[in-house]
Amino acid sequence: MKSVIYLVLFVLSAQLSAQSLKERIISNDSTTYRELSAVHEGAGSMGFTQLIGRNDLASNFLYLHAGKIHPKSGIGHHFHHSIEEMFVILDGEAEFTVNGRTSTIKAPALVPCKMGDSHAIYNATNKNLTWLNFAVSRTKGNTDAFDLGDTRVGVSMDPVPTFVNGRLESEKLKENTSSYSGEGVLHRQIFGPQIFATDWNHVDHVVIKPGEKSISRQLNGLEEVYYVTKGKGSVRIDDDQASFSTHSAFFGSIGETLMFSNESNEDLELLVIGIAPSKNKFSALQKKEGESTAMALQMEFEVEAQHAKAFEDMYHSIYVPAMTVQEGYLSSKLLKIYSPDISKEIEAEQTTYNYQIMIVFDTEANRRKWVASKQHDIAWPAATDLAKGYKWKGYDVVGSDEIK
Repeated sequence: MKSVIYLVLFVLSAQLSAQSLKERIISNDSTTYRELSAVHEGAGSMGFTQLIGRNDLASNFLYLHAGKIHPKSGIGHHFHHSIEEMFVILDGEAEFTVNGRTSTIKAPALVPCKMGDSHAIYNATNKNLTWLNFAVSRTKGNTDAFDLGDTRVGVSMDPVPTFVNGRLESEKLKENTSSYSGEGVLHRQIFGPQIFATDWNHVDHVVIKPGEKSISRQLNGLEEVYYVTKGKGSVRIDDDQASFSTHSAFFGSIGETLMFSNESNEDLELLVIGIAPSKNKFSALQKKEGESTAMALQMEFEVEAQHAKAFEDMYHSIYVPAMTVQEGYLSSKLLKIYSPDISKEIEAEQTTYNYQIMIVFDTEANRRKWVASKQHDIAWPAATDLAKGYKWKGYDVVGSDEIK
């Protein structure tokens, strides 16, 4: 019981967001594992560590756990009602249970544990099993568990799994996919967003061939977590570059463009987890006497014709996703000024500022938190770099038929 409590406390502990690429890259080092027993009232014991935590990303990504499940050991049968997980085994085989049905799955394999589905994993072999667990929560930072007191040892087995599962199968990879650009890259999406109820967007298998091959990955509207299953290489964001190797984990943030390079004589193999920003917005405060219901910032931009499409794409792919993960964000609008003919016809004010972005937060304090966030550090330059000029005004919202 103590080990289960310790596991929950460890999961709930906050990690500070890494500021550089070198600090983001975490090695899955077995010498740092903590020994836990009876995890979720399961059999035996396991080595355990957390590689990436809930505070490292802006989305509802909760954690990446890693470890070794010892022989005749496992994680007991349990439920989560506010998070979704995905168990991964990188070697050997394990008995997976989902909703009381159990089958043997051989590595390298992935089994999503959907929200509300009971699940367990048991290592029935005589060898250690390398194990990963990714999780995304319905509400940022929230987690739960309900144990069933079932080790799943000696249960009846289904020869064919009755639950969703996938494998890292190199023979199914394809060249020249639209998701990853670069020479010598192979890709396959194992799971798409339809598999999950939370903000999971994709689970991808990516291989970069040897010979100093590289790929570019632009994170428009999502964040990604990367786990290196094979090889070594480097990742670069702007002028910041860092190296990684097998069993390293790291992440990319909304709006960033990552350049991956293979710096070895073997394939560089990545497991890629994509998370979309939360679509759940904070409700507006009920209006009190003499107080505003929210605040609005009206930003005007002068955008030349050759940058118009890029500016509009930037709003949808970078600016909005960067705001939706912020505390107190309510809504935004991108406005494009009428053509000169229509503006003249309706006797509108003549101006060179042809775009507006109107953003609404519940409080000015939360808007300032957004301005101080690392997501703003990416989104604001993405907007202003496409504009010839810009200005803004702030307002208290004292009436609206949209905010309830």
